[in-house]
Amino acid sequence: MTATQKNLYPPYPLPLPEGTSQDRLFEWLNSVRVEGSGDEIANYLKIDFQRFVQTLGLVAGLEGEGRHALEFGANPYFTTMLLRQFTKFDWVYSNYFGSHMPRNVCHQLVRYKDYTTGENIEENFSYYHFNTECDRFPLEDSSLDLVLYCEILEHLLHDPCKVLRGIRGLLRSGGHLVLTTPNVARIENVMRMIDGSNIYDPYSGYGPYGRHNREYTCQELSRLLKYVGFEIEKLFTADVHPHQYDFKGSPDVLRAAVSSRSGDLGQYIFIRARKSGLAGKK
Repeated sequence: MTATQKNLYPPYPLPLPEGTSQDRLFEWLNSVRVEGSGDEIANYLKIDFQRFVQTLGLVAGLEGEGRHALEFGANPYFTTMLLRQFTKFDWVYSNYFGSHMPRNVCHQLVRYKDYTTGENIEENFSYYHFNTECDRFPLEDSSLDLVLYCEILEHLLHDPCKVLRGIRGLLRSGGHLVLTTPNVARIENVMRMIDGSNIYDPYSGYGPYGRHNREYTCQELSRLLKYVGFEIEKLFTADVHPHQYDFKGSPDVLRAAVSSRSGDLGQYIFIRARKSGLAGKK
């Protein structure tokens, strides 16, 4: 990507916790390993580290003693570790690894270093194993103050309204949803479209849930969340890693194409929304 392309829109600031640095956080998270995971997980941290920190920033200010929260899709626990270290919630977790696994509480052994002492720790993380599209949520309605639904929406095969209404039902009055998902209108996709390249995900060796089945724009997500009964408190897009597409077209054409969209060109959409009193038709 050329300097001209990089300057088409401003970067979104990284909300680092007070008293730490980007290098220290990365080094600490790089110690986190789920038993049986390989180099793929380490590469995932390198690519998406800033996304995890941006997610933490959305949670900041919501926490409090005795408040309960659920993180969907917690594995491989990078966001989880940040949230446990820098926020105060009673956390529960969920994952879904396929229909071959039982629908009950499961466990994963996670190794990491203590953030303060550097001591090596082994911990069994308990999580609910279920499919948010097909299975009944194994939690009581109105039992949570916060739900994280990060990098899952784009993988859904069916009706996102059903899932989001289910999440809304878990929240107490005034509870919050933090949602992140790839931005289909990111500048890389604009460049691909101008160049005539494909923007869609290839088929995945991990099956239909292994690819992005539907990505969204900021406007679409705003309408969707309002329809199912959420009030948007914060919404922004941000890049989290270097651009992965080399634009072949004219910089002037690209500049004209995005001249009115400086706020929604980032790679990912970050949203914090509050449960409201209104919901769309079921």
